[in-house]
Amino acid sequence: MARTPLYEAHVAAGGRLVDFAGWDMPIQYSGVIDEYQSVRTRAGLFDVSHMGRLLVVGPGARDFLNRLTTNEVGGLAVGQAQYSMVCNEQGGIKDDIFIYRTSDDAYTVCVNASNRQKILDWFQAHRKASDGCAITDRSGELAQLAVQGPASRALLESTGLRAAETLKLRHCAEETVAGQPCLLARTGYTGELGYELYFPADVARAVWDLLLKQGSALGVKPAGLGARDLLRLEMAYLLYGNDIEEDTSPLEANAGWVVAMDKTDFVGKAALSAQQSHLSRRLIAFELLERGVPRHGFPIRSPQAGEAPIGHVTSGNLSPLLQKGIGLGYVPVGYAAPGTSLIIDIRGKAFPAVVVKPPFYKQKRSS
Repeated sequence: MARTPLYEAHVAAGGRLVDFAGWDMPIQYSGVIDEYQSVRTRAGLFDVSHMGRLLVVGPGARDFLNRLTTNEVGGLAVGQAQYSMVCNEQGGIKDDIFIYRTSDDAYTVCVNASNRQKILDWFQAHRKASDGCAITDRSGELAQLAVQGPASRALLESTGLRAAETLKLRHCAEETVAGQPCLLARTGYTGELGYELYFPADVARAVWDLLLKQGSALGVKPAGLGARDLLRLEMAYLLYGNDIEEDTSPLEANAGWVVAMDKTDFVGKAALSAQQSHLSRRLIAFELLERGVPRHGFPIRSPQAGEAPIGHVTSGNLSPLLQKGIGLGYVPVGYAAPGTSLIIDIRGKAFPAVVVKPPFYKQKRSS
């Protein structure tokens, strides 16, 4: 099983480690709810070094990425980032990604851990000699940390990362941490003010220890995958392997906003264009009307459609914020409008639910 450069730090901090996409990763330290509350009220420190980090460099890097991803890469200025997707020819999602433009001809692409090799192979297979770019897998040589929560900016400033003070959402800047170059990005998957740091793997422990030491007075705690999943679910953010896969499209997943149909061409455009006029299903957000905990794979039924399932839950849990069961799932488009009544089958018992407009967590972000 693969380990990040911070494996020993997780053990020392009492982290409970689990297999996550082939990586030995902490599911929790002090407890999922305690870590969740730390992020919502103070800040949490996440090791996300298991993610893949690909570098695309060269005069043709922009056009290459524009052809291989759904969003408009051409609109990115140096120091900007965007959420996007990589699709197959049928419009199915191979991965959801973040792209950071770090210089005129250089882009860092952050991909999901389980899809790193798949996306690297896909990029290399589609790169032509005329593209004028090189693709490098830097996943092993870089570490990646996420600092998320209202106190994240103060924490980073206290460690000398001054760019955190003025960095805007979906922007990045070159910085220095532990005497080494660092890419500081204002991105994250929690709905809170937050940042991600990319830096050489050999200083990962020094950076981890520094952030926890400086953050102790601010109530910063290490946080694991359990808290991260709760936080992202309350924002209705997509989880690859649960909510999106190669047999789901961005349009079905309500992610049409990352698909630039006005681009000249990109892999999957023809299929997505055809799908626009006959979309058969859509990912919805729902809340339970009685106390219960929906889970991945549970059937979704309609009060008007009998006992046969019309869909299934892709992500679900009990929201600590709302104190009710919440979830995501695919249903036919006729059942996708907010206010629609549904039934969630939880181990054979019917729980009434209603379709809601996401996200579940609607606190206004910091500027």
